[in-house]
Amino acid sequence: MIFYIPNLKSYIFEQNCCSKEFILAKKVYLGLTGDIIHPGIINIINEGAKYGDVVVGLLTDKAIVNHKRLPYLSYEQRKDVVENIKNVSEVIPQNDWSYVPNLQKLKPEFMIHGDDWKTNYLSGIREEVLEVMKEWGGQVIEIPYTQGINSTALVENANIIGTTPDVRRATLRRLIAAKPIVRIMEAHSGLTGLIIENTQIQKEDGHHQFDGMWSASLTDSTDKGKPDIEAVDLTTRMQSLTDILECTTKPIIYDGDTGGIPEHFVFTVRTLERNGVSAVIIEDKKGLKKNSLFGTEAKQVLATEEEFCEKISAGKKAQVTKDFMIIARIEEIIAGYSVDEAVKKAFAAVKAGADGIMIHSKDKSGMDIKEFCEKFRAEYKSIPIVLVPTTYNQFTEAELASWGANVVIYANHMLRAAYPAMVKCAETILQAERSLEVNDICMPIKQILELIPGTK
Repeated sequence: MIFYIPNLKSYIFEQNCCSKEFILAKKVYLGLTGDIIHPGIINIINEGAKYGDVVVGLLTDKAIVNHKRLPYLSYEQRKDVVENIKNVSEVIPQNDWSYVPNLQKLKPEFMIHGDDWKTNYLSGIREEVLEVMKEWGGQVIEIPYTQGINSTALVENANIIGTTPDVRRATLRRLIAAKPIVRIMEAHSGLTGLIIENTQIQKEDGHHQFDGMWSASLTDSTDKGKPDIEAVDLTTRMQSLTDILECTTKPIIYDGDTGGIPEHFVFTVRTLERNGVSAVIIEDKKGLKKNSLFGTEAKQVLATEEEFCEKISAGKKAQVTKDFMIIARIEEIIAGYSVDEAVKKAFAAVKAGADGIMIHSKDKSGMDIKEFCEKFRAEYKSIPIVLVPTTYNQFTEAELASWGANVVIYANHMLRAAYPAMVKCAETILQAERSLEVNDICMPIKQILELIPGTK
């Protein structure tokens, strides 16, 4: 007689009149992201179960995020779903984009995958799998691609549908936990938001895209023809922000300037949080705000530790969810003070409840920023550091990450790139007295008509 022991599918108990024997069942390994479960995946699992116990290597956020977009569901949520699929024997984390580490650890008799990986972006992974499975005589089973099912298309359709404030708000913390450095680009309109949302390239080390958007007071006010002195109030800025929120899904960090007085800042926090913004960054200045890149050329009046910390504390008490972040922007270096004084201010901000620290400098060497990061990291190992390398842009994201940075913001580049192009277009038309000469620097009219979903 043969008994299959529930939840212990790795063993078969065989009993006869004279002996008892445990026989190890064969393992079938399947790597999954598990964010969208469609009939094609169910088919692969069912086919795998014909060969043995299906062990699913569920890719963690860290394994996925440098190659594909961050999953909509967290690892634990995805794990709960996959564990409850029929014919799944066990779910284990796959901490690497490559299947090889888990395969070498488990040494399964079979590895199963859809045959579409022969020609898509996973072809290199396939070659690795074929080679490593040979080491112990394992077999790779390739299941014919399920026609009519495309996970990439399903994700794109989900993007068109949009997201919710709760999902968007929580994404920034997940990205910081999953990536060596989170890449944020400035957006000041719905159009710039769409560009950031959809621009992506494939490089040898993986898939590259922007992780989120920066709603900058500088570019927002400049786009409206106003000076960057907090002349554009929250209500007005929310109009532009709403344009971005309505056509994108990625997390947004809001430039809160000084944050105003504590009693007003609490309403800013509540408004941003309610709309799904992930974080607000406020700087330790008071009075009439002057752009930091003026440095000591303009009078930079800094708030005391007590004043700044009071504002942070008030904001933290006002927020409703644990996902929203208040990040303290330290301006000491900009104002001509020492790195040590900047570090001291940052420590006080963290103790007041700040979820992260942004440190700013106009020094082109970047060495003051590196020194700050080293000294801050000596005390706080995991509090996120945000950098805005506008002046010290010779350093790569990997180099900034090696200093201890978690987030890099490209704070004004979309507007700065657009302005020269628009001026050139206007001057060229004036010179030629027609528009023929600007055809090469303008987007084709057909493309702009098809740019926005729903236009055609």
